[in-house]
Amino acid sequence: MKENAEKYFGRGNESFDLEIVKAEGSFVYDASGKRYIDFLGGAGVGSLGWDHPKIEEAIRHQQRPTYVYPNFHYKGWNELAELLAGITPGKLEKSFRMTGGSEAVEAALEMAMMYTGRKKIVSMEGSYHGNTLGALSIGATSKQENFPNLLSGCEKIEPPLNEDRLEEVEKMLSTEEFSAVIMEPIIINLGVVIPEAEFMAGLDRLCKKYGTVLIMDEAITGFGRTGKMFATEHYDIEPDILCMAKAITAGHAGMGAVITTREIASKIEGKIGLYSSYGWHPLSVDASIATINYLQENRKGIFENIRQLSSLFQKELAKLNFRNKPELRIKGLAIGIDLHDADYASKVKAKALKEGLLMNTEGSALLFLPNFLMKEQTAREGIELLKKCI
Repeated sequence: MKENAEKYFGRGNESFDLEIVKAEGSFVYDASGKRYIDFLGGAGVGSLGWDHPKIEEAIRHQQRPTYVYPNFHYKGWNELAELLAGITPGKLEKSFRMTGGSEAVEAALEMAMMYTGRKKIVSMEGSYHGNTLGALSIGATSKQENFPNLLSGCEKIEPPLNEDRLEEVEKMLSTEEFSAVIMEPIIINLGVVIPEAEFMAGLDRLCKKYGTVLIMDEAITGFGRTGKMFATEHYDIEPDILCMAKAITAGHAGMGAVITTREIASKIEGKIGLYSSYGWHPLSVDASIATINYLQENRKGIFENIRQLSSLFQKELAKLNFRNKPELRIKGLAIGIDLHDADYASKVKAKALKEGLLMNTEGSALLFLPNFLMKEQTAREGIELLKKCI
């Protein structure tokens, strides 16, 4: 299997030495039948656990066309767009079809440039927004060395994201050359960096003052991950554009979306090439509608379970005797454990894989993105496995 995969199947990222043949709930199984507790969650995709019966049933029983040409009309698109307008924060109202997070970010940048007539962009250093050229341009500088022709005019702000950083932000935005500031409201790929509320409120104020579009990339943080439907809701801000992907279908189909205000939409519709052949494929639309309906109908229980699991992880992880005293950064079920040593973090991850526990690393931090319906017993079992690896 591995030999053939290496011969014919290309990868651009690290490969776990793991062939998955089954995924169910909080567990995945390899070709030998070994069970793994999944704290990885497909990088935030599998928010309701794998193969969720209610979502699967809704998808199976929906009658749908195989495909709808993007320039036609389709009832499912209207239904989903209305649902998104109802659950997203602030004045966000009008959605555009995408296939995933990278495409959503590219579209958001185009929309901001067209709306403002400006080109420059501010983002957070070390962040990840996708692998397309625009997304790479605003992502980590360390990932750009092999790409000499990225977008110009992309400036970065270094964490920590506190009130002191606002002077630097205002110095940039006051030139009135910047079309947008883009960031995750909680920065997952930096090991769950949580900006201070004062920074976020000040950023929102400065964007409004200087006519800069504020874009929240909620590809990972959206649809409940941090204990709110969207992580943006933790702050007193109103984004102009919000990007969605991953958990919008809870892993049942590929999907992405961009939602913006009616004001911005009115200035760009018909003037910007947001054509996407597979954007909002009927199957993906049904999966998204089923996922959002399930979240809404079971909101109280789901968010209470997120709160309880978050508290459990906070309490139990603090007891573990890591080599160095870790910094725990936890918001809902976005869990970062900064070990202050990237090699050590990688070794812990490798040992955990052998023990039957899946996780990821971001630099020196372990990253857990467990599903929202995970049972307490399973979470505790996973933490016990982690103890063996530290």
